[in-house]
Amino acid sequence: MTQTTDGATGWRTSPRVVVPVLGVTQILAWGSSYYLPAVLAQPIASDTGWSLSWVVGGLSLGLLIAGLASPLVGRRIRQHGGRPVLAVSALLLSAGLLGLALAPNLPVFLAAWLIIGCGMGAGLYDPAFSTLGRIYGQGARHLITTLTLFGGFASTACWPLSAFLVAELGWRGACATYAAIHLFICLPLYLFALPKEAVQKRARPSVPIETNDMPAVEPPSRGIFLLLAVTIMVGSAVSTVISVHLLTILQARDISLAAAVALGALVGPSQVSARFIEMLVGRYHHPIWTKIASVSLVALGLGLLWGNVPLVYLTLIFYGAGIGLESIARGTLPLVLFGPDDYAPIMGKLARPSLIAQAAAPSIGALLIETFDAHLALGVVVTVAGVNVLIAWALFGATRRHR
Repeated sequence: MTQTTDGATGWRTSPRVVVPVLGVTQILAWGSSYYLPAVLAQPIASDTGWSLSWVVGGLSLGLLIAGLASPLVGRRIRQHGGRPVLAVSALLLSAGLLGLALAPNLPVFLAAWLIIGCGMGAGLYDPAFSTLGRIYGQGARHLITTLTLFGGFASTACWPLSAFLVAELGWRGACATYAAIHLFICLPLYLFALPKEAVQKRARPSVPIETNDMPAVEPPSRGIFLLLAVTIMVGSAVSTVISVHLLTILQARDISLAAAVALGALVGPSQVSARFIEMLVGRYHHPIWTKIASVSLVALGLGLLWGNVPLVYLTLIFYGAGIGLESIARGTLPLVLFGPDDYAPIMGKLARPSLIAQAAAPSIGALLIETFDAHLALGVVVTVAGVNVLIAWALFGATRRHR
């Protein structure tokens, strides 16, 4: 291990330390924020008498705040590194979850989600990707892919944990437990296992730069940035609508709730499988191909589902693989196009429209289903997913001309 200027040993810059630390904290951050209402919403509504739509709306409010805060988060990571920003995210998530646990009324409950939203903006995928980009430069590409493998297990790990905590401690006890986890597990991991800014500057040689990344000689045009932002935003909106309303869509095809849940469970393993394959082969191609594959698989899977193909499980495998690759493309493509120096602020700017779209998507999906029906609503989503394929190919043409 190499010796750094502050006397610390190089273990804190080793991917074998940094990636698992970020992986564990990502599972806990996603599981106690984005995936929390899936288990806790109904118990909260039943216990308090608050409207279920308002209870679930807390997540939309949090995503909106996360989107608005993301550009500031990106700038702070560029200025100070990822370690202090991620540490603040643990404090914010802990405070927000404690606020949920103690909320005496709905306004305080929603105010707590404002704090959680700030923590989400500072602690989910985009800040974690940006942290890897600062530490390892272009060499972070395959590490970002590895990190998404951890993230794919967030619901798998935390949904059962949340259900257990609710059964044993109630929903308030579950929120308080997650608050303690962020304070006593995630915060120390960030502070003691991630490198300080001085270490980050010396860390990049520890992972070789992949020559096939082909960084651009000149900064990409504004048009490339806009195309990238739009395709990420559209992809996020599509995946959020489907994740919230998939069971409703499946049941509209006369599939029982139990069977719909079993089919929906295929999405998670499909994500992880696609990410694992990308981890093996990603170094051999430009990440624009990962992006094209992701949007194409999403459109194919949803299109087959809308077309009433009998093999429903196959459509969901395609869809799951597509959104699994989308997370990788979201982290690796900006790194290759814009380089590591501007990576953190670029990720912050890209995250804003994406998170705002995610905040609005559940309500838009519900409106489509109520106005038309589940089948026609899915047709609208399929059309949007198809348009996103065209946007991705336009981005491919723009980046090819630029390179």
